[in-house]
Amino acid sequence: MDSQDNSGSGEGCIFCAIAAGEAPSIRVYEDEHTVAFMDINPATRGHVLVIPRLHARDLLDVSGDELLHVMSTVQRVAFAVEEALHPDGINLIQANRRAAFQSVYHFHVHVIPRWWDDGLRPPWSHRAGDPDELRELGQRVKTALDEGLARSQH
Repeated sequence: MDSQDNSGSGEGCIFCAIAAGEAPSIRVYEDEHTVAFMDINPATRGHVLVIPRLHARDLLDVSGDELLHVMSTVQRVAFAVEEALHPDGINLIQANRRAAFQSVYHFHVHVIPRWWDDGLRPPWSHRAGDPDELRELGQRVKTALDEGLARSQH
């Protein structure tokens, strides 16, 4: 658990306040399960956030049903961004915990339009992994999936 996560219940969560209409936002889409709004600290022009209305801390906390609703809205927003802004590409970014750059502890997905000259860079460098380590780590993940798959079914 991240020590910076103080919003397990959603109390004091800015995204819960936005979803409830209690905090200002520039909404671009909403339905029964999700809200999409402009990021006030955009990585690029047209940067949109998509959140579930129900509070979930991160990907490991959101229910499978809510995740499906969010991703459906993410795709809908991405199509709208493509139509409205004609970017050269679109990034989807979803962060979990502070080490992965999560700054608001309410599950959300960034829809970020990209242009060749926007100045953003990948957060990692591309280099070949060690084959033995890849096999060992892959086996550990596979074992966790085989043994704990039911746990992922919220």
